[in-house]
Amino acid sequence: MCEKIKKVNSWLSTVFGDQPVPHFEVNTRTVDVLYQLAQSSEVRCSDTALLSEDLKQKASEYQSEGAHYRDVLLQGVGLSYASLSKPADDYLSALVDTAMVLGVRDTSLGSFMPAVNNLTNALLEEEKSNRRLERELRALRNRLGATLVLRSNLQEDINKTAKSQSVESAKAEERMLNMDFVTAKAKELSSRRERAEAQLVSRNMDKSITHQAVVQLSEDVTALKQELIPLKKKLEPYMDLSPSPSLAQVKIEEAKRELAAICSQLEMNMDFK
Repeated sequence: MCEKIKKVNSWLSTVFGDQPVPHFEVNTRTVDVLYQLAQSSEVRCSDTALLSEDLKQKASEYQSEGAHYRDVLLQGVGLSYASLSKPADDYLSALVDTAMVLGVRDTSLGSFMPAVNNLTNALLEEEKSNRRLERELRALRNRLGATLVLRSNLQEDINKTAKSQSVESAKAEERMLNMDFVTAKAKELSSRRERAEAQLVSRNMDKSITHQAVVQLSEDVTALKQELIPLKKKLEPYMDLSPSPSLAQVKIEEAKRELAAICSQLEMNMDFK
């Protein structure tokens, strides 16, 4: 990964020259794409250098052959370079230049046509490759823009989260202080209650008037009242009966005894408390 990044930086510096290299996010995807572009560029530069060397070599060969043909024309038919007209000289120069550009060894039509076709095919392939690289470059720029926007949004979210955490931390600290205050206050009230109980015990206070004793007594009274309810219900059927002195007297006596027993138990409980 480090070697790829070094190669990409070197290639970008070579491509942009004196201009600053645009900022881009360094990740696996962008480095791989730029690394592939750098390799393709180096291969093309190498091919161009080889082609240049080949053209130089062919130019040297053509110059040698031209000198040879000039000698042949001069010695064979007495035709020299100086004897050509200006248009003929221009046509001959253009023909020679075209042959050198196309890389053919002679100026016959059978040599020119395949060379022109090959050059046209190469041009079409280069244009196709350039369009593909332009599409990849546009896609890379779009992804880079989206990544920068996402980075900005993430940074904004991080700032909001940090601010929220700061506020929550302050609230938590305040709650801790309040909790410490409540704990200290509870301890103080517990200590005061214990001292008050100790004072009451030292003064021989009647336990029956304590809050706990009163609460227990209230619960006992409520329970006894609940026991009275079924007894009252037992008496309800006899309320509408015709008077029978003996039977009524018996029932009344039984009810009085039950009621007296309950009252006696209630008084004993109250005296006991």
